[in-house]
Amino acid sequence: MEIIHTEKPDGGAFEVMEEGAKVGEMTYTQAGEETIVIEHTEVDPSQNGKGLGKKLVDAGVAFAREKGLKIIPVCPFAKRVLEGNGKYADVVKG
Repeated sequence: MEIIHTEKPDGGAFEVMEEGAKVGEMTYTQAGEETIVIEHTEVDPSQNGKGLGKKLVDAGVAFAREKGLKIIPVCPFAKRVLEGNGKYADVVKG
């Protein structure tokens, strides 16, 4: 399993690759200089129960911390992960 980050001027995506196939993705958009918005997280149903969605969110958190960004989680899954655990309080924009 490998997580690949693709950046674009207005946002980007984190993709989970397994044996050369994309099995999960989390997309975000840039919202100003200091904030990203996680819009969507999706994992192939055949991969359910492996924690891939959380790994994608964690990759987004690591990126935000590295760049000094805050996260607004619009995606229901990312919102549940980020707002349900105090260890992410430093990056969640409230």
